[in-house]
Amino acid sequence: MKQTCILILLSAVVASSSAQVTKSKMISYPKTKKANTTDKYFGTEVPDPYRWLENDTAADTKAWVKEENKVTQDYLSKIAYREAIRKRLEELWNYEKYSAPFKEGKYTYFYKNTGLQSQSVLYRQIDGGEPEVFLDPNKFSADGTTSLAGIDFSKDGSLAAYRISEGGSDWSKAIILNTSDKSVVGDTLVDIKFSGIAWKGNKGFYYSSYDKPKTGSQLSGMTQYHKLYYHKLGTPQSEDKLIFGGQKTPRRYIGAYLTEDERFLVITAATSTTGNELYLQDLSTPGSPIVTVVDNFENENSIIDNQGSKLYIFTNLHAPNNKVVTVDASNPKPENWKDLIPETQNVLSVSTGGGKLFANYLKDATSTIQQYGMDGKLERTIKLPGIGTAAGFGAKKQEKDLYYSFTSYVYPSTIFKYDIASGKSEVYKKSGVKFNPGLYESKQVFYPSKDGTKIPMIITYKKGTKLDGKNPTVLYGYGGFSISLTPAFSTSNIVLLEHGGIYAVANMRGGGEYGEKWHIAGTKMQKQNVFDDFIAAAEYLIANKYTSKDYLAISGGSNGGLLVGAAMTQRPELFKVAFPAVGVLDMLRYNKFTAGAGWAYDYGTAEDSKEMFQYLHNYSPYHALKPGVSYPATLITTGDHDDRVVPAHSFKFAARLQEYHKGEAPALIRIETKAGHGAGKSTAQVIAEQADKWAFMFYVMGLEWK
Repeated sequence: MKQTCILILLSAVVASSSAQVTKSKMISYPKTKKANTTDKYFGTEVPDPYRWLENDTAADTKAWVKEENKVTQDYLSKIAYREAIRKRLEELWNYEKYSAPFKEGKYTYFYKNTGLQSQSVLYRQIDGGEPEVFLDPNKFSADGTTSLAGIDFSKDGSLAAYRISEGGSDWSKAIILNTSDKSVVGDTLVDIKFSGIAWKGNKGFYYSSYDKPKTGSQLSGMTQYHKLYYHKLGTPQSEDKLIFGGQKTPRRYIGAYLTEDERFLVITAATSTTGNELYLQDLSTPGSPIVTVVDNFENENSIIDNQGSKLYIFTNLHAPNNKVVTVDASNPKPENWKDLIPETQNVLSVSTGGGKLFANYLKDATSTIQQYGMDGKLERTIKLPGIGTAAGFGAKKQEKDLYYSFTSYVYPSTIFKYDIASGKSEVYKKSGVKFNPGLYESKQVFYPSKDGTKIPMIITYKKGTKLDGKNPTVLYGYGGFSISLTPAFSTSNIVLLEHGGIYAVANMRGGGEYGEKWHIAGTKMQKQNVFDDFIAAAEYLIANKYTSKDYLAISGGSNGGLLVGAAMTQRPELFKVAFPAVGVLDMLRYNKFTAGAGWAYDYGTAEDSKEMFQYLHNYSPYHALKPGVSYPATLITTGDHDDRVVPAHSFKFAARLQEYHKGEAPALIRIETKAGHGAGKSTAQVIAEQADKWAFMFYVMGLEWK
């Protein structure tokens, strides 16, 4: 469809900005009450007047949420082109979307969204026959706020356990089906969290969960421990057997899965989001003990395959960039491991399929894929469509083909079918999004951070863009928990790119792009490195005329929300717009809420030491806000049902920002009701939020949509 909307820079920028100043001064923020609440850390008193907002189920908090949303929506409603942006996003989103197919029993399953469906539908078919609907999450609830959180099939495909999330919560329920006729088997299991389903034959399965806290209680992060259970079909959940965890082996995160032949139960256990113990139980011998493979929390370890008693282990033990080793299950301790795919200078991840190993190497945050035999011999390097991100490469041992996806910032996600024997790829499903990659380009640069460390950043824009410092630019980052930001296409970003905007992603320390050393360099009392890397990225973009401080927005979610909060409080003059989404913004109390205690490996806690408290207090966005400072125009986003990074972080930050901010830019919070940390949002919710963010950014920057 011909594009009729054009984003242009107003010729009279000063006059436009003056008009916005007048409108901004008209904002009347809710009068947020303050309480006389103070904590003491190592002799230092820290006031927390908005502590009452931590109780998100209280009537006064709900009233505050309603008032804040009204102020935000009143402001956004005055932006004349807001609806035009929403319609453009809806138009862009309205194309068929498919997942890669996967085989379970006699069926091939795949997800499909016709375009604007709230949730993707799970279909199945036999040998190329007519597809039929297997599960339609759009019918889970009348208001569309219940979503599919995952599905796991028994080995023969005759049974499936699917999990549902209500209102975006991390808590889920599991429903078991006979796949032949989709009839329900037994009772619905409740209160499952951070867990998949690991089937053992057709008799039962393993799953993990916590003891659910009392309704409305968020202050459970310090005492909650994961437990691994076995559920026997046909019995009540109250009779499920505790396999691992609880008082005997208290761990914050416990996962379990079976090897493909179902001989071994593999248990991972961790006290934080980094590193894990590894345990093994030989299920072929009744009553066999759970054996320790790795007994420390410092390294990432998993069993990726087995051939009889020979185990294939993926690990970063003594290998910060990861490697694959083998060992016999009879004596699986690390001292007996033998390298199969040694560590290299590039970060490794591994998958299996068709009796092969597929090594995905990250080189400067982009993918290189190599196929290995189970003997560790390199068979080929797989040719990819270009420089970007390849993912998938997983299948059962008997499969002859597998499917993978490839994407980049200018390459819409495409699914390829791969012949394992020949190494040939062919397009299986091409994206239907209306986007011409030939009109755009992505450029990787390396810039120096404050301490001289070279940081990679990929900058994407329309070919021929004039670098005059006047381009609306979004700088995105994460920088934590060893998460790698690799190139990925975004339908939402088309709105920015097609109107001369620039999208930049910095691969900062704290992430996993260069292995565990890169990760550690952005943790605890080195966390400031991440913020310095981000600020240096902004300075690079400005110095090289991609943009200027009047046209630069920063964006990030979760740990990335912390990043944005820290950057805007440390260098408020450097940015025009800030989008902290579902952010960790109170660094003194984050570990007291739900899953927060598990993040201490990356952050440290205020209780660790006087030095750690002072470090956290210094950069904690909620505490770093200062009276009388002019902060960037800010649109905070969160969900009222977020039980991972609880909305209290955003609530308290918004309240204090509105109190202290003396500038003329708006300081708003957009609170999605019946929504969680992000997953499970309906298509309409996603589009509406994206439209509001683009409208807010363009308006504040003095841009018109015509």
